[in-house]
Amino acid sequence: MTQSLSPEPVSRTIDSQGLAIHYLDWGNAGAPVLILLHGNADHARSWDWTARALRDRFHVVAMDLRGHGDSDWSADGGYLAPYHVLDLVELVDHLGADKVTILGHSFGGNISWHYAALYPDRVEKLVVVDGLGPAPNAIAGWDAVGPVVRLREWVEKRRNPRATSQRRFATIEEMVERMAKGNPHLSAEQARHLAIHGARQHPDGWSWKFDPRVQMFAPHDFAVGGEAFWQGVTVPTLLYYGTESWTTDPEEDGRARHLRDHRTIVYDGAGHWVHHDRFDDFIASLTEFL
Repeated sequence: MTQSLSPEPVSRTIDSQGLAIHYLDWGNAGAPVLILLHGNADHARSWDWTARALRDRFHVVAMDLRGHGDSDWSADGGYLAPYHVLDLVELVDHLGADKVTILGHSFGGNISWHYAALYPDRVEKLVVVDGLGPAPNAIAGWDAVGPVVRLREWVEKRRNPRATSQRRFATIEEMVERMAKGNPHLSAEQARHLAIHGARQHPDGWSWKFDPRVQMFAPHDFAVGGEAFWQGVTVPTLLYYGTESWTTDPEEDGRARHLRDHRTIVYDGAGHWVHHDRFDDFIASLTEFL
């Protein structure tokens, strides 16, 4: 890791569907807008290193998805992809740019290509880090279980107070340790930064900032396949994949072929968080693409 983490961005909020959606504004107004979208159970501060590396060339904005970071939680747990897309639509309109470039990781990538397909005239370029949605093997597993069983399991989980309650940690150090254990490629600096900015203090301990319900995907979340949306993406698109990820290579599994104008970069020594695991290489290739 070669990047310092100062100066700090400015925290701002917009109203979207009655929720306060928080985003970090890294300044440089008037420059081309670059929107950064984190993945599920993550937060906008996960992009700090990337934002600082690109802020001289772009007006960088990192958004906290609803139910994450410092954005409001949905009262009814409305975390389907279309709700997140609505929030992104509101943010782009609020920023007032004719066109934006979007960089999304994991579930944030899912939101980004939905938006790019819906509003191709508003997107300059698209970057997706291991985020083309569920891999074919995951969908096959869901199909084997069936939607009836899966929906019943989802209902039971949503009604279970234990499943919807937040885990408490006694100290921040426990959370740093948990973060490092979850991704062995993280440096000590990365693990601490991600844990500190992803934590919220309570009278009885600490918890992660995200709503536990964001991790409860109902069968309807991915009932519509991504093919039509990928085919609707007309802008130059850069895909990233790490060979140690729990997902599959989008070139090998066939998902990437639906994109009209794309390139895929595959990194060894990286998992699902390519932008952390191979940061210097990631920034070099990303800068070249942008």
